Amino acid sequence: MWRRGGRLIMRSLRAHPRQHATAMSGAVVFVFASIGGAWVLGRVTDDVVVAAFEDGAVDGSDVWVGMTAIVVISLLRGASVVVRRWFLAKAELRTQRDWRRSLVHHYLEVPLRFHRTRPAGELLAHADLDLTNATMVLKPLPFALSVVFLVIVALGSLLLIHPLLAMLGGVVFPLLVVMSQVYTSRVEAPSARAQQRVGDVSSVAYESFEGALVVKALGRETAEVERMRKASARLRDERIHVGRMRANFEPAIDALPNVGVVLLLLVGANLVAQGEATPGDLVLAATLFGLLSTPLRVFGFFLEEMPRSVVSLDRVDRVMEAEAENRVGSRTLPTGALGLVVRDLSVVHDDQMALRDVDLDVVAGETIALVGPTGSGKSTLVEAVAGLLDRASGDVRLGDVSVDDVSAEEWSAAVALAFQESFLFADSVRENVSLGVVTDNDARHALVTAQAAKFVDELESGFDTVVGERGTTLSGGQRQRVALARAIARRPRLLLLDDATSAVDATVESQILDGLRTDLDVTLIVVAHRISTILLADRVVYLDDGQVTAVGTHEELLMRPDYNALVTAYEQADDS
Repeated sequence: MWRRGGRLIMRSLRAHPRQHATAMSGAVVFVFASIGGAWVLGRVTDDVVVAAFEDGAVDGSDVWVGMTAIVVISLLRGASVVVRRWFLAKAELRTQRDWRRSLVHHYLEVPLRFHRTRPAGELLAHADLDLTNATMVLKPLPFALSVVFLVIVALGSLLLIHPLLAMLGGVVFPLLVVMSQVYTSRVEAPSARAQQRVGDVSSVAYESFEGALVVKALGRETAEVERMRKASARLRDERIHVGRMRANFEPAIDALPNVGVVLLLLVGANLVAQGEATPGDLVLAATLFGLLSTPLRVFGFFLEEMPRSVVSLDRVDRVMEAEAENRVGSRTLPTGALGLVVRDLSVVHDDQMALRDVDLDVVAGETIALVGPTGSGKSTLVEAVAGLLDRASGDVRLGDVSVDDVSAEEWSAAVALAFQESFLFADSVRENVSLGVVTDNDARHALVTAQAAKFVDELESGFDTVVGERGTTLSGGQRQRVALARAIARRPRLLLLDDATSAVDATVESQILDGLRTDLDVTLIVVAHRISTILLADRVVYLDDGQVTAVGTHEELLMRPDYNALVTAYEQADDS
């Protein structure tokens, strides 16, 4: 735990050394100002208070010197607290910002399989609560480390007063550290489980809100509330377990310095009575113990927070260990529509062989329809060609250039993919189509090509209409056409449509595909589930069980009984 906590702290120290160093300087100044204040109180006790009782008269200069020293030290302590807290807050928040940026960027860089195997709520919990908790140990860091100086100086001061008082401090302070160490070793595992439960609750909440339409339509409100109740109950139980452990240790940690003060007064009063110490020495020693109580509680808080911070950062680090996609290619692609060559392509998805030894040749400028029964691998093929899925084996060449050799910028400009499930951002139509990359003219032209310009102009604010979260203010067909416009706005040379026009009627679909071939110099690959879509293609690629079983025109493939039966079912669905 100490090693892992040390690594966490060093990561922040290396990133923001100036802020941490300044905060630490403030903490050290506070320590010495506090010790100095205790010495002043001891001297004032002997020179002013005791003298007033014994002699009945006090030297005015001693009073003024004592008052001035107390005021100066108080101001110094206050200034040191401001410096410590201000620069510590800057260090903590900047560390949190840096780690959160790195995590979010990593989310965008990891392959698609990463997101498909992790609940969105868990990823949100990593970016929010886990990173907040990971930096909690930094809050008491300067003060906690300054306790080391405080204890050393305090023990030295007690030794100067009397060895017996120093011995008392030498027992109390190490005992406090031992108790805190026992606590940290016991609380680590429960803290880890509690953090995992937070992710579970976030996942349930995200799914319930994201699937609000399904929940309402199927009357699942009560079931979702029960899911949340169970997840929250598990989180509550884990946190109560951690809370009970804290309740057992914190009172003992808080009480130990006060017990030390009581013992100190008993021993010190006896020393004063025997003439081995002055009343001022006793006040000094009691003040030192009192000064140590709060910093030691802060040190205890530091030790208490360390397991939770370490566990939280471990959860984030496990995500950061996921290998990011790294396009290291530098080659550019030919101009114009791009031909596609696929050789021996195999893709494993969810531990199942989704594609096996697929071979495919697509001529530049050709329109290909991918047809096959459900689960045959059509969507997997277009996602693999688009670079969203890892290849278990095989090679994909675009414009006679291996996709592994193409630069990331060139790839994103040349290849576009539109899905059946159209995701739109809660922003204007303008931003959803342009994504801040293409001009307004290009975005409007893309809307025309996607047969979306007419209904967009009829919206309340036209091109600047905010479409709501996930585009919920638009119909399914409207969302698909805006999403398609986004895909073609950058004028790709290979366009992959995964049933991206399923929510529009056959006439509009025909107009869209004709517009794509007319307005763009593009190779078009379409996952087709309607006979009207198939008829618009130059050739049809028939897939079954993850393999390409036939390639040809629609009329040629009708000679196959399996293909004939499938498209007949499509025709009957269209007629109904």
